Amino acid sequence: MSQTRLFGTDGVRGVANSELTPLLAFELGRAGATVLTSDIHRPKILIGRDTRISGTMLESALIAGIMSVGADALIAGVVPTPGVAYLTRYYKADAGVMISASHNSVEFNGIKFFDSNGYKLPDETEDRIQQLIESGEMPSPTGVEVGRSIYMKHAKDEYMSFLVSTLDVRLDGIKVVLDCANGASSEIAPQLFRSLGAEVYPFYFMPDGTDINKNCGSTHPERICELVREIGADVGLAFDGDADRLIACDERGVEIDGDHVLAVCGRMLKNEGRLKKNTIVGTVMSNMGLDIFADQNGLTLEKTGVGDRYVLEKMLEKDYTLGGEKSGHVIFREFNTTGDGMMSALQLLRAKVLAGQELSELAKDMKNLPQVLVNVEVENEKKDLYKTDPAILDEIRKAEEALTGHGRTLIRASGTEPLIRVMLEGDNVQEIDRYALAIARTVAKICNGHIKQ
Repeated sequence: MSQTRLFGTDGVRGVANSELTPLLAFELGRAGATVLTSDIHRPKILIGRDTRISGTMLESALIAGIMSVGADALIAGVVPTPGVAYLTRYYKADAGVMISASHNSVEFNGIKFFDSNGYKLPDETEDRIQQLIESGEMPSPTGVEVGRSIYMKHAKDEYMSFLVSTLDVRLDGIKVVLDCANGASSEIAPQLFRSLGAEVYPFYFMPDGTDINKNCGSTHPERICELVREIGADVGLAFDGDADRLIACDERGVEIDGDHVLAVCGRMLKNEGRLKKNTIVGTVMSNMGLDIFADQNGLTLEKTGVGDRYVLEKMLEKDYTLGGEKSGHVIFREFNTTGDGMMSALQLLRAKVLAGQELSELAKDMKNLPQVLVNVEVENEKKDLYKTDPAILDEIRKAEEALTGHGRTLIRASGTEPLIRVMLEGDNVQEIDRYALAIARTVAKICNGHIKQ
């Protein structure tokens, strides 16, 4: 096994045509199809992508790899990541693949696999795919045994029908501002919310292949907040490039992040007796305000490592129905197997309709403690130095001692980018800002990196 692992926390990612090359996509298609469908004579693998310019290049290579080992490629075109998870099940495919780098900028892309049930792959299966790429021992059928490509022209419609089927209320008269991040939700989201009766104001929904996530989407929530205030809307909904995240805002243009969505929807589901074990699954990045909200509302909050795959693992292990991340990945396991930005938006609006209240009222009981996040850009091979370097550990210790009882520190390496994230939380913004910068500067110095503005 190679010492360098291909797969990160969310598939294989890198700069398209440099790190994530068409050749690598071809090999991933070959190996993925072989590992995921080894006992099936004529397997089917569904493929979706987001709108970035490199998507069709990688899609073509991936399809060629899949067909070269005798599998059929079902081409869904531009659909959200959760759409691939659903459509893999709907079309009874043996696996699904999404080509996307999620919230990252246009030069990046990624390839992530789903099994036949729409779940992301465990580490062991990803390692088997990598081992097969490195060994090169894959079938090469000829003649009629070579795979075919089949365009699934109704894939988007089937996914949208599924989303509509998860909602038991109408959205008539609600003014909704959408920020589609020039990504995978650009076509579906405006249609979806209009079909449910909402008055829709879409923005960033005409992608040109180069503008995905560019100063828009869930990583730039200030835009949706501004637009809601300008238009006088009831709600703003911002998705990321592959539409598995939602960051919303209320009628005042105040941000509603993933923790708030968990709070509002968790309380709604608990009141209806639909929240199993009255438990929400969050992550170590969840704001302490969610802990306080859970205590006040008879909820249990369990925490995992960062990454929606770890949230889902905990949900499956203990049969929980709701979990997610502050960044906007929220999983409603009653309906889908992965985070789904549009589904999260529908459930948030369902809570509003059922309560007959503005979103600001619904969300006010969950108050974020001040949080500071400083990203330090470092080379990938230095991402773990913060765990062992004495100077960095000393700065972390000073912060932890100062914040005991009224705050916390969390230092971690990003699973998808060459970053070390320095997060501090507490009741005094100036204090946590000072300690976060001290840690970040030390990390940058020791790792030969720089603080990312």
